[in-house]
Amino acid sequence: MPIDFTEITNQMNLGLLQNTLLFPHFTTTTTPPISSSQFFFKNPTFTGGKNWVLRAQNYCSKSESIQLVAESMDIKNELNKNLYEQIEPYATGFLKVSDVHTIYWEQSGNPSGHPVVFLHGGPGGGTSPGNRRFFDPEFYRIILFDQRGAGKSTPHACLEENTTWDLIKDIEKLREHLEIPEWQVFGGSWGSTLALAYSQSHPDKVTGIVLRGIFLLRKKEIDWFYEGGAAALYPDAWEPFRDLIPENERDCFVKAYHKRLNSDDLNTQYEAARAWTKWEMMTAHLIPNEETIKKGDSDEFSLAFARIENHYFTNKGFFSTDSHLLDNIDKIRHINAVIVQGRYDCCCPMMSAWDLHKAWPEADFKVVPDAGHSANEPGIAAELVAANEKLKNIIRNK
Repeated sequence: MPIDFTEITNQMNLGLLQNTLLFPHFTTTTTPPISSSQFFFKNPTFTGGKNWVLRAQNYCSKSESIQLVAESMDIKNELNKNLYEQIEPYATGFLKVSDVHTIYWEQSGNPSGHPVVFLHGGPGGGTSPGNRRFFDPEFYRIILFDQRGAGKSTPHACLEENTTWDLIKDIEKLREHLEIPEWQVFGGSWGSTLALAYSQSHPDKVTGIVLRGIFLLRKKEIDWFYEGGAAALYPDAWEPFRDLIPENERDCFVKAYHKRLNSDDLNTQYEAARAWTKWEMMTAHLIPNEETIKKGDSDEFSLAFARIENHYFTNKGFFSTDSHLLDNIDKIRHINAVIVQGRYDCCCPMMSAWDLHKAWPEADFKVVPDAGHSANEPGIAAELVAANEKLKNIIRNK
């Protein structure tokens, strides 16, 4: 393989290194003589992009030969960061998880592959076909499902028997229904909340975790986004959200919207749902995405998204303490995990990812410098694919 020694020879003042390298050993000469008895080259530039360590030994004068040994640094191939091609499910179904709720599920990819469960955001956001593209379909058995009241699950936008702990039970029921002994867990935004809560409840069923846009459902996170903090960055998007609520009710927007999203009048619910959803959709990308924003025009999507989100936030995620997820990190500390966070995430600001990183330094922490919240932003999507590739390699090498 041709090698460019320009930088090495300049730095080490070796002059011209001649002859072609033949591995594992080769002989060459150097001018002028070098008085040292041994030296190391680290990371020279190789044509072809590989890095090597060169060790030169046993030389005293220019008439003596230098014995160089080239050693591979055992660097793994660079991880794929490209989304996979769109695929269709090979199986779909509905699972009755309570007297009230039935959830939609689907499987795609390799039926004999390593199982991974995708936990969508919101809560109330539902899944979409693009969610399958983060995973290698030849390696992974990809399971998507719509959480209670969301997407294709029924009844639509229903808040009855709809808590974090109910969802965790549903995940377990789905795992058992599909006869999966253990699986990888993937979740972003609210999905990261649920992924942490599920994994802490059932660590023995989790082979790896990928998290994005960290949301720990603490009061300061809710206040930031729904009580005026994020308005400093998006005043134009904030004002329609704010103006739906009379001034005498603006001391707590979550409470004011809760009243309207649970009104006996369906039109009042729709109006509040559209305003709630538009606010989040307009702030989900570093550069606002029109396709995402249009989701707020759909009464069906908005009603489930806004009602279920507001229900969970009003009830503080149904956690016993504000720091529940951070307090229970020890239960999952041993699990291979990757945290991906957009630097300019307005919906779930980086303070939460940073707090999680400090509590769980064993997990890989990837900050995307030019991204906001959405998993569909190029930099975030790339890191999510790479995270799954990393866990794939760990599984393969076991």
